[in-house]
Amino acid sequence: MNDTISDLRAEYSELAALARMLTPAQWRLKSEFYGWTPWDEIAHLCFFDETGLQSATDPDVFARDTAALNALLATGKEISAIARDEYGHLDGPSLLAHWEPLSGQLVDALAALDPKARLPWYGPSMSARSFATARLMETWAHGQDVWDVVARRRPATSRLKHIAHIGVTTFGWTFVNRKLPVPAVVPHVELDAPEGGVWAWGDPASPEFVRGTAEDFCLLVTQRRNLADTDLEYSSGSARQWLSVAQCFAGPPADAPAPGVRKVVYAP
Repeated sequence: MNDTISDLRAEYSELAALARMLTPAQWRLKSEFYGWTPWDEIAHLCFFDETGLQSATDPDVFARDTAALNALLATGKEISAIARDEYGHLDGPSLLAHWEPLSGQLVDALAALDPKARLPWYGPSMSARSFATARLMETWAHGQDVWDVVARRRPATSRLKHIAHIGVTTFGWTFVNRKLPVPAVVPHVELDAPEGGVWAWGDPASPEFVRGTAEDFCLLVTQRRNLADTDLEYSSGSARQWLSVAQCFAGPPADAPAPGVRKVVYAP
């Protein structure tokens, strides 16, 4: 849990450092993620870090606010619009000034909990450790949209292991979520770690496999890249089926961007 908390804090810090460098114009640049701007990305994270803090510290308030949120969503209102209503009075730097201490409070609250403590969330409850890992994945994924929109390459770190683990363990759920039969053969996943070495999951004797860099795998399972825009190697059966629809985040089935849409040409 200490490692997870430390990595979550570092993920927040890295994205905040990038956001501090954004110009007023860059805060409003539209990304390829549903046209969201860096402002929208930070507002989205801020909204759910705020409700996450409620979940960790005041479950009754969280339950009340969740009912209100569900009522809004039932009207067809998008979560991005709800976040804009909540923080629309703030410009980019002001939003960042609100989000940074809030995210720090959430990390501190999670660090104080037993790793196995259950936190209510949207859907099934989560352990404190799983909750922290999920927030790291969300922050990394939405952070990628910001890095992409300013055409800057983000250094890959060992924090990717948390995201890769979620990606691997949601193999079956990806199919269930789409009401598809879960393949009987689970691929062996072998990823090159950013700082050297190999991370592996599953049975090495499996006839199905996925190989490549941890960064490419994480970009794929968070649907920030199309499979065709990665250098992943994979077998043609269940591995190919999985990678074509992989989704490591909760919610209804979502589709990866089309080939080439998120193939970023990085600034020198």
